Amino acid sequence: MKLVMSEEVKKAVHSAKPVVALESTIITHGMSYPKNIETAFMCEEAVREMGAIPATCAVINGKLCAGLSREQIEELGKAGTSVIKGSRRDLPILEARKLTASATVSATMVIAAKAGVRVFATGGVGGVHSIAEQGLDISSDMDELSHTPVAVVCAGIVSVLDTGKTLEYLGTKGVPVVVYGSDEFPGFYTRSSGYKAYYRSDDVTELSNMIRCLSYVGTGMIIANPIPKEAALEYETVSEYTEIAVTEAKNLGIASKELTPFILKRVAELSKGKCQEANIALLVNNARLAARIAKELYVL
Repeated sequence: MKLVMSEEVKKAVHSAKPVVALESTIITHGMSYPKNIETAFMCEEAVREMGAIPATCAVINGKLCAGLSREQIEELGKAGTSVIKGSRRDLPILEARKLTASATVSATMVIAAKAGVRVFATGGVGGVHSIAEQGLDISSDMDELSHTPVAVVCAGIVSVLDTGKTLEYLGTKGVPVVVYGSDEFPGFYTRSSGYKAYYRSDDVTELSNMIRCLSYVGTGMIIANPIPKEAALEYETVSEYTEIAVTEAKNLGIASKELTPFILKRVAELSKGKCQEANIALLVNNARLAARIAKELYVL
């Protein structure tokens, strides 16, 4: 597949300067216009403020793109959910048909790896659904992390998924999971998920050293970064909203790739906007940490 890098990203990669990959699904499917565009620009600015170059990733007219222009981001944001949400499995079709798609975590990891970018910031990663035993609903993010050497900075597993099952699956796949600055694994909108951190690190230099080892072991890794305290929601409240949304999804027969977006949308509606505010805060927070790690990575 053809990879297109913006001049800024290309120059930074070739000069061994810090670059942070950012996904674009949040632009098309995560929020409505114009908040989606504002958030995308906030994340890019957060990366720049920490001294790194942002590389928002997407598929544009069938080409893998690392580093979008402001105009491209605005076009994706205005088009919203009419844009295809592309994961790894969709990439050959998108190229052959010269289609445009936002990049999920798995697709962004593919693009980042091809561009030589080793750090990626997102909101939360996909995982195992609580009702996976009914349909084996497991995100492609899991397998991507098992064989693509890119570090994913996130606020944990997307809140509507089963954190315990996901952590077990990651362990089976040999994916390192490290929590930054906490003994508890974060719960996306909340600072705790009820699960202890298997590994904790308080040092971005140490995290950078871990990333350097990924090419040897052949996997990616998760760096879980708890949402800032002032933006965090209560664990019990989010759990209650999620249970309501899951029940509604079952009653409506919603499944497969439509399930997670439906539940996330309903949880956001039930929270009366609080989830969106938390989502923006954690996205920017993750972008900042990823940039700090990237700077250390390129100093080594």
